Amino acid sequence: MRCGSKLVTVSDGKDKVRALCGEPSSVSFQGLIRRAPRYEYGYGYNRYDYYGPGVIEMPVEVWTYNFGSSKLLRKLRFVGDELDDIRTDGYGY
Repeated sequence: MRCGSKLVTVSDGKDKVRALCGEPSSVSFQGLIRRAPRYEYGYGYNRYDYYGPGVIEMPVEVWTYNFGSSKLLRKLRFVGDELDDIRTDGYGY
């Protein structure tokens, strides 16, 4: 997703998104999901993911950005502190 000349991508943190795009028009709490903790080792193609034992509950939030009536609304889904999904909704207001 573009915020001016900046680019926001999946796996970015809330702080980075807020710094690049500003405050969202609205924030809604969607509940909790259970996930196994993930640990990453290495970089690039040599990266390994390890899912630890047990599960943890992580909060889910949806941030809505309204860039005006000529552009689509953007809905950013965060699981914990990590951007999980970016979707578009109808035109802004």
